[in-house]
Amino acid sequence: MIKIMFVCHGNICRSPMAEFILKDLVKKQGKENEFIIKSSATSTEEIWNGVGNPVYPPAKAELAKHGISCEGKTAVQLRKDDYGKYDLFIGMDSANIRNMHRILGGDPEGKIRKLMDYTDRRGDVADPWYTRSFDVTYRDVLDGCNELLTRVLK
Repeated sequence: MIKIMFVCHGNICRSPMAEFILKDLVKKQGKENEFIIKSSATSTEEIWNGVGNPVYPPAKAELAKHGISCEGKTAVQLRKDDYGKYDLFIGMDSANIRNMHRILGGDPEGKIRKLMDYTDRRGDVADPWYTRSFDVTYRDVLDGCNELLTRVLK
């Protein structure tokens, strides 16, 4: 079983997009029973009294354009004890990576990576919270997830 946790700042745009895009990709390959794929936040900004906000409507709409549902997903925060539960922690940008190291207490097993580092376009996944370009974020995440899946399955 391959266990992957995608991480972004609020867990309402980029990391849930990555979670559900990768779930869709592995399902299309008939490998959904070989993976556990989740997403979480480095902040608590989208979590109120222990209840997370749903996926941001424009992110949800962008996924739906591609036939991908994220119904029922709500924001959750990354926790230190997650480190022992997952094989990979995939951040969307450099700030996520720094915060993941802080929350997880370091990365002694080298599990923390940045999604775009799996592609030829190194750097950060475009943040649609600021750009409003959910299509660009979708493209970044899809490219990253395709390459991540290729490497994980080798």
